[in-house]
Amino acid sequence: MKLKFFLFALLGIIATAQAQNTGSVSGKITEKSNNAPISYATVSLKENGKVVSGVNTDDNGDFSFKNISLKNYTIEIQYIGFKKYIGSVILSENRKTATVNVALEEEATQLKGVNIVAERSTIEQKIDRKVITVGKDLTTAGASASDIMSNIPSVNVDQDGKLSLRGNDNVRVLIDGRPSNIDPAQLLKQIPSTSIKKIELITNPSAKYNPEGMSGIINIVLHKSANTGFNGSYSGGITFGETAKYNQSLDLNYKTGKVNFFGNGGQNFGTYYNKGRILRLDQDVEQNLKISNENDNYLYKLGMDYLINDKNTLSFYTNQNKSTGNGNVITNIDYNNGDPDILNIYQNSLYKGPTKTGTYNLAYKHIFKKEGHTLDFEGNYSDTKSNQNASFDTNTTRPDNTSNSIIYSDQIGDQRKLSTINVDYVNPLNDKTTLEAGAEARITRTNNDYNTGNPLVPVDERVSNYTYDTDIYSAYVTFGQKFKKFSYQLGTRFESYKVQANLNHGQDKFNDDYITLYPSAYLTYNLNEKNVLQFSYSRRVDRPSIEQTKPIREFSTPLVTSYGNPELRPQFTNSVEVNYTKTLEKGSVTAGVYVRSINDQISRTLSPDPNDPSGYKQILSYTNYDRNSAYGFDVSLNYKLTKWWDIQPSIDFSSIKQQGVVFEINKPTGTERSVTTTAFNARMNSNFKPTKRLSFLLFGFYRGPVEDVQQNRHEMYKMDIGSRYTLLDNKMNISVRFNDVFKTMKYAFDGIYPYPQTGQFSWESRTVYLGLTYNFGGGKIKNLQRKQREDNTNKGGGGMF
Repeated sequence: MKLKFFLFALLGIIATAQAQNTGSVSGKITEKSNNAPISYATVSLKENGKVVSGVNTDDNGDFSFKNISLKNYTIEIQYIGFKKYIGSVILSENRKTATVNVALEEEATQLKGVNIVAERSTIEQKIDRKVITVGKDLTTAGASASDIMSNIPSVNVDQDGKLSLRGNDNVRVLIDGRPSNIDPAQLLKQIPSTSIKKIELITNPSAKYNPEGMSGIINIVLHKSANTGFNGSYSGGITFGETAKYNQSLDLNYKTGKVNFFGNGGQNFGTYYNKGRILRLDQDVEQNLKISNENDNYLYKLGMDYLINDKNTLSFYTNQNKSTGNGNVITNIDYNNGDPDILNIYQNSLYKGPTKTGTYNLAYKHIFKKEGHTLDFEGNYSDTKSNQNASFDTNTTRPDNTSNSIIYSDQIGDQRKLSTINVDYVNPLNDKTTLEAGAEARITRTNNDYNTGNPLVPVDERVSNYTYDTDIYSAYVTFGQKFKKFSYQLGTRFESYKVQANLNHGQDKFNDDYITLYPSAYLTYNLNEKNVLQFSYSRRVDRPSIEQTKPIREFSTPLVTSYGNPELRPQFTNSVEVNYTKTLEKGSVTAGVYVRSINDQISRTLSPDPNDPSGYKQILSYTNYDRNSAYGFDVSLNYKLTKWWDIQPSIDFSSIKQQGVVFEINKPTGTERSVTTTAFNARMNSNFKPTKRLSFLLFGFYRGPVEDVQQNRHEMYKMDIGSRYTLLDNKMNISVRFNDVFKTMKYAFDGIYPYPQTGQFSWESRTVYLGLTYNFGGGKIKNLQRKQREDNTNKGGGGMF
């Protein structure tokens, strides 16, 4: 008993002596500009340059060190976006406690506002992509993402809003690195241009990315904010054309402690007009179309990030999209050949129906002790429901003025469900070597119901059901090393793909099941600090979509009906690229050359309707062709001529060998035709800034003529002018843009298959856009962990890309 008492007493004496020979350091870290506390700032105590201890500030900006030896220390305080603080702390027998209260000063480059937007757009060539950072000059282009896409090098947008990259429309569109069930042409019209942070063109993706999209990937990265406190941004605009179109969006962000809440919403509504004229030259038949689409689109996003600790982050968000619209197509067909048996046709068709899409995403990120060592889990679920009610009122009139009328309606119901789960792992084995690996499961379920009251359709074909389901399981690994001037990355993706198509509950089935590899290779050589050369190879696939496969009416006019082909096979592409980047004193220039070999190319076909004895009606569908090839190049320059004038010219050229089956009137079988299609595009974006607040924009675009298997497309060109004024300490921007000043944008074509014809379509290309953007809120501090997660996501995950 006495021994125990002695030991306890001895331990107490030792502890008291140690406590008497140690001290403590505490304090509070705040923002100099508004005295707001800074949470999660890094505070380090150093002795002779070595870290003795380190802590992070709490939610109130407080920190403390206890039981610190009585010595002289250097204290360092760091937080992203603020200048580093370095001071000294002296602990001695006479001063065993020290208080360090520091007000950190912002970096000079830190800007206020939820969205930090540069004056002018920049183009940067990275190892596997070209990155266009969207500046105010591009957001002035128009209300939506679709409006600014034609300003992007190598990207084209047709009159229907469909995208193509390097002359090929087999391109995959992602939003923040994730797929969407929404048709890209429709989705881009719903995203406000002011919500876009950057656009990434991944023309030759590595094995890390999902291999869909023959010509590559266009990834649209939206603004995200993790600023402390409450921040927001509002933008609105009006487009003046034949009628006014309106758009508005609101971005909100609130961060407190370990939780960051964010949300944004956007709306576009208005009526859009299009008209066309097609002449059949051998029979003197004229077809006139007037098209109007009254659209009302909503898109909003809500989410949160929870910083569990410095190493673990949990995030959730949901995207909700709703689109309602009325489409009206008036078709007037005049037969001017004097045949008394021929009918003139007038058809008024109306398409109505809402489309709703809900997306839900849950992500977890773990950061290991080693820098760059990360593990990501992500789950994504998307559900799209679309209903279309179409009514057709068709009147036919003979030369003797006798007529008859057919009125009927169609109903189409679509539902698509996409579930994705993926994991990504990145491990820098050393400062020169990086290993990446990941796996993904992607399940898609689609259901399409069709019901028509068309009396000309056989009764047993008026009701149909079509399902198209895919199961994709994949895994990838990449290995890369960096040396002084040379770096490389090798990788491969293993994939199991299964598709099941079913028409009318088993009446007609189509199955495809295969396992394949998608290898990739990147080689980069730095000639010097300002010249970089890159070589890359990848294997890609373009899988048929449900629209391309369902044997159900997609759209119909009195002369053309569109159907899918359920027996379409995937299209595989081997692609080789060489890219060059040169950094100039006042800008940069990027150039690239590519060659592609394509197997089982998916192409459009236009053939006579076998059920039409008159020979006037046609079927528009799809088929596969054996082999194809393509090559091309692009060059873009970003250069500042003076302090107030910069230019961004770009050109791209592509040559694609096409094979297809063409039909001629009165011939029952088709003829295989091969052509070499060339496409040339040029753009010039020029910005003038006479004062700090006022700037002007001049944009020119030219697309050369194109010959393809079915028809020849004529050249297109236009010029836009715009201006922007900044006020309220750069928090507000007012912009105006006059698009297609000389009203030269038209889609014109001619051809001889299946009969000689010529035509032209025009739309509201000449418009005036007036927009306003306002940023509010005082937060300026960005959370490091969210930034790390965002950067990793944007670089691409194994599954979501």
